[in-house]
Amino acid sequence: MVTLKGMTWNHERGYGPLLRLSERFVAGRPGVRIEWDRRSLKDFGDYPVDALAEAYDILLIDHPHVGISAMQGVLAPLDDWIPRDFLDVQAMHSVGPSHRSYAWAGRQWALAVDAAAQVSCYRPDLTGGRRLPVAWTEVREWAASLNAGRRVGWPLCPTDAMCSFLSLCANLGGEAFFDEREGIAPETGVAALELMQAMLPHLHESSLASNPIQMYDRMSASDDIVYVPLAFGYTNYARTSFAGRRLRFGDIPSATGRPDRSLLGGVGIAVSAKSAHIPLAVAFAMLAASPEAQRTDYYDAGGQPGHASAWEDERTNADSGGFFRATRETLERSYMRPRTAIFPAYQEQAGLLLHEALVRARGGRPSPAATTVAALNALYRELARV
Repeated sequence: MVTLKGMTWNHERGYGPLLRLSERFVAGRPGVRIEWDRRSLKDFGDYPVDALAEAYDILLIDHPHVGISAMQGVLAPLDDWIPRDFLDVQAMHSVGPSHRSYAWAGRQWALAVDAAAQVSCYRPDLTGGRRLPVAWTEVREWAASLNAGRRVGWPLCPTDAMCSFLSLCANLGGEAFFDEREGIAPETGVAALELMQAMLPHLHESSLASNPIQMYDRMSASDDIVYVPLAFGYTNYARTSFAGRRLRFGDIPSATGRPDRSLLGGVGIAVSAKSAHIPLAVAFAMLAASPEAQRTDYYDAGGQPGHASAWEDERTNADSGGFFRATRETLERSYMRPRTAIFPAYQEQAGLLLHEALVRARGGRPSPAATTVAALNALYRELARV
């Protein structure tokens, strides 16, 4: 008996498709089974991939880990194992830069089985037919005009506060706002943080403690949150099968008039270089990333596919309230984070600093935005020296 061990993340979107596809995979392979463990949403973004690669054959990873993982030699370069024509099709049908985000130093380290970026979300039954904001000035006006008991929400726990901050920086300053030696361009960082601070009085009180899943759970269970301007999208909350009040998703508001440079998320499927069963693990990864599986089993089991054919599919769009078509432009214009060796650690620690600043501002004790941005850059330079 050959047992492949896999590690994914603990949400239906993270484990549902893999469990279903594992059944399909082993059905034609007597003597093979796949076991899946799950890590938290926070650990998905922060936990070191090299530690996971010691214990698992198949890994679901976040693209900022690609650089350090490649340098550590803990992932199998998939171009050694997958035919070039398969990889070419994956690149051709990538949603935004999803496929490219798992390439490093001329090699492909994961397949983009899940595509996501920060998008907007709303309750169509609570908007009164109003046009959703397309600019951040409109977001503030829109929030200030809501009826009593209705608020704008924004998931700003430390991890997601940093993701939103980076989205705003990229939108305001272009992708060159981040210098891999010095950090964030100060003027851009200050403008982004000041925008976040200006929104705080208008936000639902749960915002600073919430990740996207927690906010969408609340939004679908009660009527106090009408709109979220910036958070990673989840088709699960928009589906016909969803038990709560269905949510709808759309492009982000922007300072440019276009949904530019929202932070790219998503999930890649990778194979441990330490696995004793690399060919078998790669075969499973290819099944999970295949267009047919992405349009059918991957979506049907709760996943959010990464292949463009699933995003363009009439059935998946009808079932998800048009999620894929409504957010596609944001995905296509999204911003890919740095993938240097220090960035995963920087993102985690910087999120804590940024969150502290937002908590102080919400409590009426704001620090100058320039002070916070300077602290973020000092942290980056310190990590770069280690």
